Amino acid sequence: MIDMKPNKQKILILVILFLLTACGFQLRGQISALPFKSIYIDAPEGHTIGMNLERTIGSSSTTKVVSHREDAEAILQIISAVGERRILSLSGGGRVREFVLVYRVEYRVIDKQGNEIVKNTEISLMRNLPFLDAQILAKEAEEQLLYKDMQADAIQQIIWRLTTAKI
Repeated sequence: MIDMKPNKQKILILVILFLLTACGFQLRGQISALPFKSIYIDAPEGHTIGMNLERTIGSSSTTKVVSHREDAEAILQIISAVGERRILSLSGGGRVREFVLVYRVEYRVIDKQGNEIVKNTEISLMRNLPFLDAQILAKEAEEQLLYKDMQADAIQQIIWRLTTAKI
């Protein structure tokens, strides 16, 4: 007698894979193409977001990041990138127990003539940060790591949104 169990498992796996591809499921991968051949990134002085955007776009897409505004097909303007910390909860004694960290990035994309391709858009990200007075130095380091993580997340969101922009 022949055992049909392994064949049934293979068929089941193939059916599941077919259903996943039929519904539009796709693993997140490299960004293959932004709708621009070249882009200039205009970011505020003193912020690392401009440099990180240049690095990410340059390494993960076919779009060339140029250093002069005149050479670009599109200009990505980072209007603001701001992080803030708010008190989320207090203990019974009035001490801070938890903060919420908020990171906001506002940007827009224009062409050489100044026409808006993407209107002002804001990305807002939040993370909770539990706080203990005894661990002040560790919590400061954790806060900086959370801001870096939120900035990286904002950069990915900006790039994914740019892939859908219409010229």
